[in-house]
Amino acid sequence: MKIYKYPNKNSWSELIKRPVIKREQLSKTIIEIFNEVEKKGDQALINFNKKFDLVEIKNIAVSESEINDSSNLVDDELKTAILQAKENITKFHASQKTEIEKIETAKEVICWRENRAIEKVGIYIPGGTAPLFSTVLMLAIPAQLAGCQEIILCTPPDKNGEINPAILYTAQLCGVTKIFKTGGAQAVAAMTFGTQTIPNVYKIFGPGNQFVVAAKEYAQSFGVAIDMPAGPSEVLVIADEQAIPEFCAADLLSQAEHGSDSQVIFISTNEKVFDETINEINKQIIQLPRNKFAQDSLKNSNFILLNSLEKAVELSNFYAPEHLILALQDFEKYIPFIQNAGSVFLGNYTCESAGDYASGTNHTLPTNGFAKNYSGVSLDSFVKKITFQYLTKNGLQNLGKTIEIMAEAEGLIAHKNAVSIRLNTK
Repeated sequence: MKIYKYPNKNSWSELIKRPVIKREQLSKTIIEIFNEVEKKGDQALINFNKKFDLVEIKNIAVSESEINDSSNLVDDELKTAILQAKENITKFHASQKTEIEKIETAKEVICWRENRAIEKVGIYIPGGTAPLFSTVLMLAIPAQLAGCQEIILCTPPDKNGEINPAILYTAQLCGVTKIFKTGGAQAVAAMTFGTQTIPNVYKIFGPGNQFVVAAKEYAQSFGVAIDMPAGPSEVLVIADEQAIPEFCAADLLSQAEHGSDSQVIFISTNEKVFDETINEINKQIIQLPRNKFAQDSLKNSNFILLNSLEKAVELSNFYAPEHLILALQDFEKYIPFIQNAGSVFLGNYTCESAGDYASGTNHTLPTNGFAKNYSGVSLDSFVKKITFQYLTKNGLQNLGKTIEIMAEAEGLIAHKNAVSIRLNTK
Protein backbone atom coordinates (compact mmCIF):
# COMPACT_ATOMS: atom_id res chain seq x y z
CA MET A 1 0.00 0.00 0.00
CA LYS A 2 1.04 3.59 -0.61
CA ILE A 3 0.80 6.01 2.32
CA TYR A 4 0.44 9.78 1.94
CA LYS A 5 0.23 12.24 4.81
CA TYR A 6 -1.20 15.69 4.09
CA PRO A 7 -0.45 15.61 0.35
CA ASN A 8 -0.50 18.84 -1.62
CA LYS A 9 -3.65 19.31 -3.71
CA ASN A 10 -1.50 19.46 -6.84
CA SER A 11 -0.65 15.77 -6.30
CA TRP A 12 -4.28 14.58 -6.11
CA SER A 13 -4.31 13.51 -9.77
CA GLU A 14 -1.59 10.99 -8.96
CA LEU A 15 -3.43 9.73 -5.88
CA ILE A 16 -6.57 8.79 -7.82
CA LYS A 17 -4.93 6.87 -10.66
CA ARG A 18 -6.44 3.45 -11.26
CA PRO A 19 -4.42 0.40 -12.35
CA VAL A 20 -3.61 0.88 -16.04
CA ILE A 21 -4.92 -1.57 -18.64
CA LYS A 22 -2.96 -1.96 -21.87
CA ARG A 23 -5.78 -1.16 -24.27
CA GLU A 24 -4.12 -1.91 -27.63
CA GLN A 25 -3.48 -5.60 -27.06
CA LEU A 26 -6.79 -5.92 -25.26
CA SER A 27 -8.72 -4.40 -28.18
CA LYS A 28 -6.97 -6.70 -30.67
CA THR A 29 -7.94 -9.76 -28.62
CA ILE A 30 -11.57 -8.63 -28.30
CA ILE A 31 -11.92 -8.06 -32.05
CA GLU A 32 -10.49 -11.52 -32.76
CA ILE A 33 -12.91 -13.16 -30.31
CA PHE A 34 -15.92 -11.31 -31.77
CA ASN A 35 -14.94 -12.26 -35.33
CA GLU A 36 -14.62 -15.90 -34.33
CA VAL A 37 -18.00 -16.01 -32.57
CA GLU A 38 -19.73 -14.19 -35.42
CA LYS A 39 -18.36 -16.71 -37.95
CA LYS A 40 -18.53 -19.98 -36.03
CA GLY A 41 -21.25 -19.45 -33.41
CA ASP A 42 -21.59 -22.27 -30.88
CA GLN A 43 -18.45 -24.02 -32.11
CA ALA A 44 -16.40 -20.93 -31.28
CA LEU A 45 -17.84 -20.93 -27.75
CA ILE A 46 -17.01 -24.63 -27.33
CA ASN A 47 -13.46 -23.93 -28.51
CA PHE A 48 -13.09 -20.97 -26.15
CA ASN A 49 -14.39 -23.03 -23.22
CA LYS A 50 -11.62 -25.49 -23.91
CA LYS A 51 -8.98 -22.77 -24.33
CA PHE A 52 -9.85 -20.45 -21.44
CA ASP A 53 -11.82 -22.58 -18.97
CA LEU A 54 -9.98 -25.87 -19.68
CA VAL A 55 -13.21 -27.79 -20.14
CA GLU A 56 -14.75 -29.54 -23.11
CA ILE A 57 -18.54 -29.45 -23.26
CA LYS A 58 -20.75 -30.29 -26.21
CA ASN A 59 -23.91 -28.50 -25.14
CA ILE A 60 -23.66 -24.79 -24.31
CA ALA A 61 -27.22 -24.60 -22.96
CA VAL A 62 -27.90 -25.56 -19.34
CA SER A 63 -30.49 -28.34 -19.32
CA GLU A 64 -33.81 -28.29 -17.50
CA SER A 65 -32.64 -31.17 -15.29
CA GLU A 66 -29.48 -29.27 -14.27
CA ILE A 67 -31.60 -26.30 -13.25
CA ASN A 68 -34.08 -28.45 -11.33
CA ASP A 69 -31.32 -30.41 -9.58
CA SER A 70 -29.64 -27.20 -8.41
CA SER A 71 -32.28 -26.72 -5.73
CA ASN A 72 -31.16 -29.94 -4.03
CA LEU A 73 -27.52 -28.88 -4.15
CA VAL A 74 -27.99 -25.58 -2.30
CA ASP A 75 -28.28 -25.93 1.46
CA ASP A 76 -31.36 -24.61 3.24
CA GLU A 77 -29.49 -21.91 5.14
CA LEU A 78 -28.21 -20.37 1.90
CA LYS A 79 -31.64 -20.67 0.30
CA THR A 80 -33.16 -18.75 3.23
CA ALA A 81 -30.51 -16.04 2.88
CA ILE A 82 -31.12 -15.75 -0.88
CA LEU A 83 -34.88 -15.50 -0.33
CA GLN A 84 -34.48 -12.72 2.24
CA ALA A 85 -32.13 -10.81 -0.06
CA LYS A 86 -34.59 -11.30 -2.95
CA GLU A 87 -37.42 -9.87 -0.84
CA ASN A 88 -35.43 -6.73 0.05
CA ILE A 89 -34.09 -6.17 -3.48
CA THR A 90 -37.57 -6.65 -4.92
CA LYS A 91 -39.07 -4.19 -2.44
CA PHE A 92 -36.49 -1.49 -3.21
CA HIS A 93 -36.66 -1.86 -7.00
CA ALA A 94 -40.47 -2.17 -7.11
CA SER A 95 -40.65 1.22 -5.40
CA GLN A 96 -39.02 2.72 -8.51
CA LYS A 97 -42.11 2.12 -10.65
CA THR A 98 -43.77 5.35 -11.74
CA GLU A 99 -47.34 6.22 -12.66
CA ILE A 100 -48.20 7.71 -16.05
CA GLU A 101 -48.78 11.44 -15.71
CA LYS A 102 -50.39 13.34 -18.56
CA ILE A 103 -49.42 17.01 -18.78
CA GLU A 104 -51.35 19.70 -20.60
CA THR A 105 -48.45 21.86 -21.80
CA ALA A 106 -50.80 24.25 -23.61
CA LYS A 107 -54.59 24.28 -23.89
CA GLU A 108 -55.67 20.95 -25.47
CA VAL A 109 -52.02 19.90 -26.04
CA ILE A 110 -51.44 16.74 -23.98
CA CYS A 111 -48.00 15.12 -23.50
CA TRP A 112 -46.93 12.10 -21.47
CA ARG A 113 -44.34 9.37 -21.20
CA GLU A 114 -44.73 5.60 -20.81
CA ASN A 115 -42.25 2.85 -19.96
CA ARG A 116 -41.72 -0.16 -22.20
CA ALA A 117 -39.55 -3.06 -21.10
CA ILE A 118 -36.50 -3.89 -23.19
CA GLU A 119 -37.72 -7.13 -24.73
CA LYS A 120 -34.46 -9.13 -24.70
CA VAL A 121 -31.72 -8.60 -22.12
CA GLY A 122 -28.54 -10.52 -21.42
CA ILE A 123 -26.96 -10.96 -18.01
CA TYR A 124 -23.29 -11.78 -17.61
CA ILE A 125 -22.36 -13.44 -14.31
CA PRO A 126 -18.67 -13.92 -13.51
CA GLY A 127 -17.71 -17.43 -12.37
CA GLY A 128 -14.21 -18.59 -11.68
CA THR A 129 -12.84 -17.96 -8.21
CA ALA A 130 -16.00 -16.21 -6.97
CA PRO A 131 -19.28 -17.29 -8.61
CA LEU A 132 -21.43 -14.21 -8.07
CA PHE A 133 -24.95 -15.57 -7.58
CA SER A 134 -25.71 -12.30 -5.76
CA THR A 135 -25.36 -10.49 -9.11
CA VAL A 136 -28.12 -12.72 -10.51
CA LEU A 137 -30.43 -11.21 -7.88
CA MET A 138 -29.29 -7.68 -8.69
CA LEU A 139 -29.93 -8.01 -12.42
CA ALA A 140 -32.70 -10.56 -12.88
CA ILE A 141 -35.03 -9.06 -10.26
CA PRO A 142 -35.34 -5.60 -11.86
CA ALA A 143 -35.47 -7.22 -15.33
CA GLN A 144 -38.42 -9.34 -14.21
CA LEU A 145 -40.12 -6.38 -12.50
CA ALA A 146 -39.70 -4.30 -15.66
CA GLY A 147 -41.38 -7.02 -17.73
CA CYS A 148 -38.50 -8.08 -19.98
CA GLN A 149 -39.78 -10.99 -22.08
CA GLU A 150 -36.44 -12.76 -22.47
CA ILE A 151 -33.76 -12.76 -19.76
CA ILE A 152 -30.77 -14.84 -20.77
CA LEU A 153 -27.78 -15.54 -18.57
CA CYS A 154 -24.22 -16.45 -19.55
CA THR A 155 -21.62 -17.63 -17.05
CA PRO A 156 -18.43 -19.66 -17.42
CA PRO A 157 -18.49 -23.38 -16.52
CA ASP A 158 -16.11 -24.91 -13.99
CA LYS A 159 -13.54 -27.55 -14.91
CA ASN A 160 -16.25 -30.22 -14.71
CA GLY A 161 -18.40 -28.35 -17.20
CA GLU A 162 -20.90 -27.35 -14.52
CA ILE A 163 -22.39 -24.09 -13.27
CA ASN A 164 -22.36 -23.30 -9.56
CA PRO A 165 -25.74 -24.54 -8.25
CA ALA A 166 -26.35 -21.30 -6.32
CA ILE A 167 -26.25 -19.41 -9.64
CA LEU A 168 -28.74 -21.85 -11.21
CA TYR A 169 -31.03 -21.83 -8.17
CA THR A 170 -31.07 -18.02 -8.01
CA ALA A 171 -31.59 -17.67 -11.76
CA GLN A 172 -34.62 -19.96 -11.67
CA LEU A 173 -35.98 -18.08 -8.65
CA CYS A 174 -35.72 -14.71 -10.40
CA GLY A 175 -37.25 -15.51 -13.78
CA VAL A 176 -34.18 -16.06 -15.98
CA THR A 177 -35.47 -17.74 -19.14
CA LYS A 178 -32.31 -19.40 -20.50
CA ILE A 179 -28.84 -20.12 -19.10
CA PHE A 180 -25.66 -20.81 -21.06
CA LYS A 181 -22.22 -22.18 -20.20
CA THR A 182 -19.94 -19.58 -21.68
CA GLY A 183 -17.91 -16.77 -20.14
CA GLY A 184 -15.54 -13.93 -20.89
CA ALA A 185 -15.59 -11.75 -23.99
CA GLN A 186 -16.94 -14.66 -26.03
CA ALA A 187 -20.16 -14.67 -23.98
CA VAL A 188 -20.63 -10.96 -24.68
CA ALA A 189 -20.02 -11.60 -28.39
CA ALA A 190 -22.58 -14.42 -28.36
CA MET A 191 -25.23 -12.18 -26.80
CA THR A 192 -24.35 -9.47 -29.34
CA PHE A 193 -24.64 -11.55 -32.52
CA GLY A 194 -26.60 -14.57 -31.39
CA THR A 195 -25.48 -18.10 -32.18
CA GLN A 196 -27.24 -21.34 -33.11
CA THR A 197 -28.15 -21.74 -29.42
CA ILE A 198 -27.87 -18.32 -27.79
CA PRO A 199 -30.30 -15.58 -28.88
CA ASN A 200 -29.00 -12.08 -29.50
CA VAL A 201 -30.14 -9.44 -27.02
CA TYR A 202 -30.78 -5.70 -27.07
CA LYS A 203 -28.89 -4.79 -23.89
CA ILE A 204 -26.13 -6.52 -21.90
CA PHE A 205 -25.70 -6.23 -18.14
CA GLY A 206 -23.16 -7.42 -15.61
CA PRO A 207 -19.66 -6.91 -14.26
CA GLY A 208 -16.51 -8.75 -15.24
CA ASN A 209 -12.78 -8.58 -15.76
CA GLN A 210 -11.04 -6.24 -18.17
CA PHE A 211 -11.88 -8.50 -21.13
CA VAL A 212 -15.58 -8.51 -20.33
CA VAL A 213 -15.64 -4.74 -19.86
CA ALA A 214 -13.81 -4.17 -23.16
CA ALA A 215 -16.13 -6.64 -24.91
CA LYS A 216 -19.21 -4.80 -23.64
CA GLU A 217 -17.79 -1.52 -24.89
CA TYR A 218 -17.09 -3.10 -28.29
CA ALA A 219 -20.59 -4.62 -28.45
CA GLN A 220 -22.01 -1.11 -28.62
CA SER A 221 -20.55 -0.70 -32.10
CA PHE A 222 -22.97 -3.43 -33.23
CA GLY A 223 -26.05 -1.64 -31.90
CA VAL A 224 -26.24 -3.41 -28.53
CA ALA A 225 -26.66 -1.26 -25.43
CA ILE A 226 -24.86 -1.94 -22.15
CA ASP A 227 -25.61 -1.05 -18.55
CA MET A 228 -22.35 0.82 -17.89
CA PRO A 229 -18.59 0.34 -17.86
CA ALA A 230 -18.42 -1.93 -14.78
CA GLY A 231 -14.90 -3.24 -14.24
CA PRO A 232 -12.72 -4.12 -11.25
CA SER A 233 -14.28 -3.31 -7.88
CA GLU A 234 -13.25 -0.31 -5.77
CA VAL A 235 -14.09 1.38 -2.49
CA LEU A 236 -13.18 4.67 -0.87
CA VAL A 237 -13.55 5.03 2.92
CA ILE A 238 -13.57 8.39 4.71
CA ALA A 239 -13.01 8.11 8.46
CA ASP A 240 -12.97 10.67 11.27
CA GLU A 241 -11.89 10.29 14.90
CA GLN A 242 -14.94 8.19 15.89
CA ALA A 243 -14.45 5.60 13.13
CA ILE A 244 -13.62 2.06 14.25
CA PRO A 245 -10.31 0.97 12.62
CA GLU A 246 -11.27 -2.71 12.76
CA PHE A 247 -14.42 -1.98 10.74
CA CYS A 248 -12.61 0.25 8.24
CA ALA A 249 -9.97 -2.40 7.61
CA ALA A 250 -12.62 -5.08 7.07
CA ASP A 251 -14.46 -2.88 4.54
CA LEU A 252 -11.26 -2.14 2.62
CA LEU A 253 -10.31 -5.82 2.49
CA SER A 254 -13.83 -6.82 1.40
CA GLN A 255 -13.18 -5.04 -1.89
CA ALA A 256 -9.49 -5.86 -2.15
CA GLU A 257 -10.29 -9.59 -2.11
CA HIS A 258 -12.28 -9.29 -5.35
CA GLY A 259 -9.11 -9.41 -7.42
CA SER A 260 -5.62 -8.10 -7.95
CA ASP A 261 -6.94 -5.33 -10.23
CA SER A 262 -9.33 -3.98 -7.57
CA GLN A 263 -8.43 -0.78 -5.75
CA VAL A 264 -9.15 0.62 -2.29
CA ILE A 265 -8.63 4.16 -1.02
CA PHE A 266 -8.62 5.10 2.67
CA ILE A 267 -8.85 8.74 3.74
CA SER A 268 -8.80 9.83 7.37
CA THR A 269 -8.54 13.10 9.24
CA ASN A 270 -7.33 11.41 12.41
CA GLU A 271 -3.78 10.05 12.57
CA LYS A 272 -4.57 7.52 15.31
CA VAL A 273 -7.46 6.01 13.31
CA PHE A 274 -5.28 6.16 10.19
CA ASP A 275 -2.39 4.19 11.74
CA GLU A 276 -4.64 1.71 13.56
CA THR A 277 -6.57 0.94 10.37
CA ILE A 278 -3.34 0.08 8.57
CA ASN A 279 -2.33 -2.17 11.49
CA GLU A 280 -5.76 -3.85 11.39
CA ILE A 281 -5.40 -4.55 7.68
CA ASN A 282 -2.09 -6.29 8.29
CA LYS A 283 -3.73 -8.41 11.00
CA GLN A 284 -6.92 -9.30 9.15
CA ILE A 285 -5.41 -10.03 5.75
CA ILE A 286 -3.51 -13.04 7.08
CA GLN A 287 -6.80 -14.78 7.93
CA LEU A 288 -8.36 -14.36 4.49
CA PRO A 289 -8.56 -17.36 2.13
CA ARG A 290 -8.20 -14.87 -0.76
CA ASN A 291 -5.34 -12.95 0.84
CA LYS A 292 -3.17 -13.19 -2.30
CA PHE A 293 -5.78 -11.24 -4.28
CA ALA A 294 -6.09 -8.73 -1.44
CA GLN A 295 -2.32 -8.29 -1.16
CA ASP A 296 -2.00 -7.65 -4.90
CA SER A 297 -4.88 -5.18 -4.76
CA LEU A 298 -3.28 -3.28 -1.88
CA LYS A 299 -0.24 -2.62 -4.07
CA ASN A 300 -2.53 -0.42 -6.20
CA SER A 301 -4.17 1.19 -3.18
CA ASN A 302 -3.63 4.51 -1.40
CA PHE A 303 -3.95 5.52 2.25
CA ILE A 304 -4.24 9.27 2.64
CA LEU A 305 -4.20 11.48 5.76
CA LEU A 306 -5.88 14.88 5.30
CA ASN A 307 -6.56 17.75 7.67
CA SER A 308 -10.30 18.25 6.99
CA LEU A 309 -13.37 16.26 6.04
CA GLU A 310 -14.23 18.90 3.45
CA LYS A 311 -11.00 18.08 1.62
CA ALA A 312 -11.70 14.36 2.01
CA VAL A 313 -15.11 14.70 0.33
CA GLU A 314 -13.58 16.89 -2.38
CA LEU A 315 -10.93 14.25 -3.11
CA SER A 316 -13.61 11.54 -3.12
CA ASN A 317 -15.67 13.47 -5.69
CA PHE A 318 -12.52 13.81 -7.80
CA TYR A 319 -11.95 10.04 -7.63
CA ALA A 320 -15.68 9.15 -8.12
CA PRO A 321 -15.65 5.78 -6.33
CA GLU A 322 -17.90 2.83 -7.07
CA HIS A 323 -18.51 2.45 -3.31
CA LEU A 324 -18.13 5.29 -0.81
CA ILE A 325 -18.21 4.64 2.94
CA LEU A 326 -18.60 7.61 5.30
CA ALA A 327 -17.39 6.30 8.66
CA LEU A 328 -18.24 9.65 10.22
CA GLN A 329 -20.08 10.81 13.32
CA ASP A 330 -21.98 13.56 11.51
CA PHE A 331 -22.33 11.88 8.11
CA GLU A 332 -25.66 13.60 7.30
CA LYS A 333 -23.86 16.95 7.18
CA TYR A 334 -21.75 15.74 4.24
CA ILE A 335 -24.44 13.98 2.17
CA PRO A 336 -25.37 17.14 0.17
CA PHE A 337 -21.72 17.54 -0.90
CA ILE A 338 -21.36 14.07 -2.42
CA GLN A 339 -21.47 14.54 -6.18
CA ASN A 340 -19.78 11.46 -7.63
CA ALA A 341 -20.27 7.95 -6.21
CA GLY A 342 -21.97 4.74 -7.29
CA SER A 343 -23.44 3.87 -3.88
CA VAL A 344 -22.89 5.41 -0.45
CA PHE A 345 -22.74 3.67 2.95
CA LEU A 346 -23.31 5.80 6.04
CA GLY A 347 -21.96 5.33 9.55
CA ASN A 348 -19.94 2.65 11.31
CA TYR A 349 -22.46 -0.14 10.94
CA THR A 350 -23.36 0.24 7.26
CA CYS A 351 -20.81 -2.10 5.77
CA GLU A 352 -20.42 -2.21 2.01
CA SER A 353 -21.28 -5.92 2.10
CA ALA A 354 -24.86 -4.99 3.04
CA GLY A 355 -25.33 -3.36 -0.35
CA ASP A 356 -23.49 -6.19 -2.08
CA TYR A 357 -25.98 -8.75 -0.84
CA ALA A 358 -29.16 -7.94 0.95
CA SER A 359 -30.03 -4.36 1.96
CA GLY A 360 -32.01 -3.90 -1.26
CA THR A 361 -29.94 -1.44 -3.30
CA ASN A 362 -28.23 -2.62 -6.47
CA HIS A 363 -24.57 -3.59 -6.43
CA THR A 364 -23.98 -3.27 -10.19
CA LEU A 365 -22.29 0.12 -10.14
CA PRO A 366 -20.05 2.34 -12.28
CA THR A 367 -16.31 1.96 -11.68
CA ASN A 368 -13.11 3.56 -12.98
CA GLY A 369 -14.40 7.11 -12.43
CA PHE A 370 -17.61 6.57 -14.43
CA ALA A 371 -19.65 7.49 -11.34
CA LYS A 372 -19.15 11.03 -12.64
CA ASN A 373 -21.61 10.33 -15.45
CA TYR A 374 -23.30 6.95 -14.87
CA SER A 375 -25.75 5.64 -12.27
CA GLY A 376 -25.90 2.14 -10.88
CA VAL A 377 -28.38 -0.38 -12.27
CA SER A 378 -32.02 0.30 -11.39
CA LEU A 379 -35.47 -0.55 -12.70
CA ASP A 380 -35.00 2.23 -15.28
CA SER A 381 -32.02 0.34 -16.72
CA PHE A 382 -34.40 -2.32 -18.08
CA VAL A 383 -36.94 -0.01 -19.69
CA LYS A 384 -37.02 2.56 -22.41
CA LYS A 385 -39.29 5.57 -22.18
CA ILE A 386 -41.57 6.54 -25.05
CA THR A 387 -43.17 9.97 -25.25
CA PHE A 388 -46.72 10.49 -26.50
CA GLN A 389 -48.60 13.64 -27.48
CA TYR A 390 -52.15 14.42 -28.53
CA LEU A 391 -53.35 17.74 -29.97
CA THR A 392 -56.99 18.49 -30.64
CA LYS A 393 -57.86 20.81 -33.53
CA ASN A 394 -58.10 23.65 -31.03
CA GLY A 395 -54.81 22.58 -29.52
CA LEU A 396 -53.03 22.90 -32.85
CA GLN A 397 -54.65 26.30 -33.40
CA ASN A 398 -53.33 27.41 -30.01
CA LEU A 399 -49.79 26.25 -30.78
CA GLY A 400 -49.67 26.47 -34.58
CA LYS A 401 -48.36 30.02 -35.02
CA THR A 402 -45.42 29.30 -32.71
CA ILE A 403 -44.48 26.19 -34.72
CA GLU A 404 -44.81 28.01 -38.07
CA ILE A 405 -42.55 30.87 -36.99
CA MET A 406 -39.87 28.55 -35.62
CA ALA A 407 -39.94 26.20 -38.65
CA GLU A 408 -39.66 29.12 -41.08
CA ALA A 409 -36.76 30.59 -39.11
CA GLU A 410 -34.91 27.29 -39.52
CA GLY A 411 -35.70 27.16 -43.23
CA LEU A 412 -37.75 23.97 -42.88
CA ILE A 413 -40.80 24.95 -44.90
CA ALA A 414 -42.26 21.42 -45.11
CA HIS A 415 -42.37 21.46 -41.31
CA LYS A 416 -44.27 24.76 -41.44
CA ASN A 417 -46.62 23.42 -44.11
CA ALA A 418 -47.52 20.38 -41.97
CA VAL A 419 -49.05 22.89 -39.56
CA SER A 420 -50.40 25.43 -42.05
CA ILE A 421 -52.30 22.86 -44.12
CA ARG A 422 -54.16 21.74 -41.00
CA LEU A 423 -54.87 25.28 -39.79
CA ASN A 424 -56.29 26.21 -43.23
CA THR A 425 -58.61 23.20 -43.36
CA LYS A 426 -62.20 24.20 -42.70
